Amino acid sequence: MTVSKFSPAPRLAETRMHSCGVAGHIQHQRSLVEQFDGSWKPSVCPACRWQALNNTPKDQDEYRNALAEDMAEDLNAALLATGITPRFRNCSFATYLTDGDRAKQRALNICRGYAEGFEQHAKDGRALMLLGEIGCGKTHLACAILQHIVRHEGKTGLIVTAESITQAVTDSFRSNAGPSKSELIAELTGVDLLVIDEVGFHTPKPGKDFTPSLLHEVIDARYQRVLPSVLVSNQTKDSLHEFIGPRAVDRLRENGGLLAPFTWVSARAGGAV
Repeated sequence: MTVSKFSPAPRLAETRMHSCGVAGHIQHQRSLVEQFDGSWKPSVCPACRWQALNNTPKDQDEYRNALAEDMAEDLNAALLATGITPRFRNCSFATYLTDGDRAKQRALNICRGYAEGFEQHAKDGRALMLLGEIGCGKTHLACAILQHIVRHEGKTGLIVTAESITQAVTDSFRSNAGPSKSELIAELTGVDLLVIDEVGFHTPKPGKDFTPSLLHEVIDARYQRVLPSVLVSNQTKDSLHEFIGPRAVDRLRENGGLLAPFTWVSARAGGAV
């Protein structure tokens, strides 16, 4: 599969032919490249970049600047590939306000600890569940975890909603042009950390709802490969099994799976985050 269904690549705008003016360098396609922070950055001449990285002494600024630019492009692509939407790209542990509330501070500490200890959690395939009412900052902290492991651990991550997984698989049944169900699940198991958001937001349809079995399939596929997952839901730990199945809940709890409870009033209903 050459095109990702879930992980977006940087968008390009105003693509046109451009010459850098250096003798021997042919014209190249110059584009404005989407940046994770919402800005757009012009691409550089590939010949100039290659020259700086391969034919310039490593103690010179030209080489160091080109290397830094190369690393910045890779990081930008990795951050965009997480699927974090513009609304949540400024979310970090530092921007999560607890206002001295002990329950909020506890949730923040659990999520920060999971991110900072990700190397061991990844080795053990340890999951994390963020459970509580809407508007309490669960997605904020899930995105903060993703950004941390991409920025500081050099890992890959992805956030998808439960509905988007179901819709993607449904679309695969209707068309032979896109990725198959097995390719979609392979993509979801191909990242170091998968965050499944908005679990339990849909209304189950007895006898017709395949979302629980599908989510179980994704969670189990990652479990079998000892890959960690983060699940975000407005359900309680006792009702969660209705939306992902009891076996999937067991997979998430196994091997010391962590739970961050969000027990306070929603910020959208007058509470403070």
